[in-house]
Amino acid sequence: MTSADGIVIGPDGRPRCAWAGSTPDYLVYHDEEWGRPVHGESALYERLTLEAFQSGLSWITILRKRPAFRAAFSDFDADTVARYGAGDVERLMNDAGIVRNRRKIEAAITNARAVVRLRDEGGLDAVFWSHRPAVHHPPRTLADAVATTPESVAVAKTLKKAGFAHVGPTTMYAAMQACGVVDDHLLGCFLGAGD
Repeated sequence: MTSADGIVIGPDGRPRCAWAGSTPDYLVYHDEEWGRPVHGESALYERLTLEAFQSGLSWITILRKRPAFRAAFSDFDADTVARYGAGDVERLMNDAGIVRNRRKIEAAITNARAVVRLRDEGGLDAVFWSHRPAVHHPPRTLADAVATTPESVAVAKTLKKAGFAHVGPTTMYAAMQACGVVDDHLLGCFLGAGD
């Protein structure tokens, strides 16, 4: 049962963000990945791509298709994906293992090319993490959660200027949360950082 502040007690007796209690997949993702710092070009390119594909869908859909996404997008090797052409777009549109959305597939390829170009400016890791807020207070309850911040707006603008697509402020805030740029585990969660 979820408490009024958005905490659920897991099967191991630990308090967690309520969304982690809805499926075993979410529980593992919450405990082992969400909110932990992610570095490296390939890892960040993967997270940005998956967050873009998630737009308008449930995260569980993307999480369960993650192995297929990795296979479809060459383990998110930006150099390889940057060379994808029209034939690859059609191949991906016929891949039932992923979300078959032409605009999102084309954005993933566009973004791979932008990732490669960003190397001249310090790389995706440096650019993405440069938008980490100086101070961040995790939400106390679900009511305190936000969808965007000035930093997510800024990183979206920076990436769009660098040629990225499907990187709006809401998608970028979700990526910042997922990659540990901000820690938004609720304060009552056993992984919450506290004030």
